Amino acid sequence: MTSSSALATAVRSRAPLADGLWPAGFRAAGHVLNISAPFDADPDAASAALHGAFTGLERRPHTVMEGQWQGDAWVAHFGHFWGLWTGPLAGLPPSGRPAWLRYGAFERLGPGGITETLLILDLPALLVAHGRWPFAPPLGQSGLDPAPASGDGLWRAAADPAQTAASLALVVAMIAGLMRYDGKSLASMEMRRFWTPDFSWYGPGPIGMARGHADYERAHQGPFLAAIPDRRGGNHRCRMGDGPYVASVGWPSIRATHTGGDWLGLSATGKAITMRVMDLWRCENGLLAENWVFIDIIELFGQLGIDVLARAAAMAR
Repeated sequence: MTSSSALATAVRSRAPLADGLWPAGFRAAGHVLNISAPFDADPDAASAALHGAFTGLERRPHTVMEGQWQGDAWVAHFGHFWGLWTGPLAGLPPSGRPAWLRYGAFERLGPGGITETLLILDLPALLVAHGRWPFAPPLGQSGLDPAPASGDGLWRAAADPAQTAASLALVVAMIAGLMRYDGKSLASMEMRRFWTPDFSWYGPGPIGMARGHADYERAHQGPFLAAIPDRRGGNHRCRMGDGPYVASVGWPSIRATHTGGDWLGLSATGKAITMRVMDLWRCENGLLAENWVFIDIIELFGQLGIDVLARAAAMAR
């Protein structure tokens, strides 16, 4: 059985992607891929799509974690795919320029290696970066989200179990605070109890990045909760800690009703929606200091009857 430490080391070391989107020898027979829209869930087809679009495709992770969830070993990693965008991708014509494709991945290990992968490719961030996002511009700052400020996203000492437990407890308490939203005031969630004053938040491309409470509330939390005030989370496929880091994925996680306007430039539809979501948090001195967030935006827009890629392709003509 392939160990989580062996896979984590291969990802950290940027082992060549000799088996599609994976290093050679790590995928188990019957490997299942759950991937963000519009990519094919067949691992070979998804791999071919990316290798066909990007010349010299590389995976450049900035954070790698190992952990356990419900008796299974998992590896989670986050970063960017990088290459020269020379071929069509999901029906979009290439730019002919270097391109970053932001990603988050959770890999469950079992007999024979990786038995399941959950992968979000932030294709909307690629569209934003190349001027092809066909909706309202991000309220947050656009750009390439950075590696952890602590510099230990890839290589660090073996996790202290007590620190891991404390990090998980902090995230659980913060999420419980989010669920206390009273539908009126952001202060009802008491987020300042859980985050550093100048925390960094790195959202999906169409949302952008924010720094500190006021900027985060302006760029994301305020518009988000105005659009879906009844949102509820849970249904984790994995939630694990590794020292100062915590990561979770739901497929889907969030369930809500789209009753408000203006989030991502969309008018209210009244439709019930779900969201596939990944989060990576870094803790520092008992508070949350950084958060990388991934949402399957294209799948979400599809639930609202909106074909993002058709509009983006029209812009490129």
